[in-house]
Amino acid sequence: MTASVTPATSVSAPQNFVINPAPALLAAPVIEALQGIVVSHLSDNLQRLSGVRGLQRIHPSKKLVGTAFTVKTRPGDNLVIYKALMMLQPGHVLVVDGGGDTSNALVGELIMLYAQQRGCAGFVLDAAVRDSAAFVAADFPCYARAVNHRGPYKNGPGQINVPVTVGGQVIEPGDVIVGDEDGIVAFAPAQADSLIAAAAKTAAFEDAIKAEIANGKVEQAWLARTLTPFGL
Repeated sequence: MTASVTPATSVSAPQNFVINPAPALLAAPVIEALQGIVVSHLSDNLQRLSGVRGLQRIHPSKKLVGTAFTVKTRPGDNLVIYKALMMLQPGHVLVVDGGGDTSNALVGELIMLYAQQRGCAGFVLDAAVRDSAAFVAADFPCYARAVNHRGPYKNGPGQINVPVTVGGQVIEPGDVIVGDEDGIVAFAPAQADSLIAAAAKTAAFEDAIKAEIANGKVEQAWLARTLTPFGL
């Protein structure tokens, strides 16, 4: 079900720029399976250690599932994002390490419209965005550090499809990206099958607890399992 990452081989680029090829896309069955899994269940089965923190969801509701296409840029500068947009393939998620700086928005409505036309699955940016109303109207998946009306500079330097850090997590080109109302997780494609299976077990376990809660009793087995070892 999983797809491997294309080996990163730099292509000829001007000094101060690193341009690596686009990573291989996830297989369609993996994408389909992850659409039905909540981020919290994936997070629980990643030992609650992984996950992007500190970003806000700009769009209203659409689930984000796709393959990480990474960009590392100087804070406040989006020059290399323009190059990345032309390299994206349908199903890629534009993941931008902007150093967490929010002084200048790195993407806005025009970039969103072009990315959407290219089949981009969404944006994850450790930086600011602008034209937030356009993201709301389109329900185009976008997670960002902040919203800021100030536009970006376009001078570089920048790197494409290298390991980046976003919200405290290292994300590799080709990693699986899943986002919903609770936030974002990222993991290697090789983990996808096992995580999908584990998340299904977590969902079944929680469904059983929901059924028990519905019986209206004060004494609940799921509470006792947690409290009893502490003598409570």
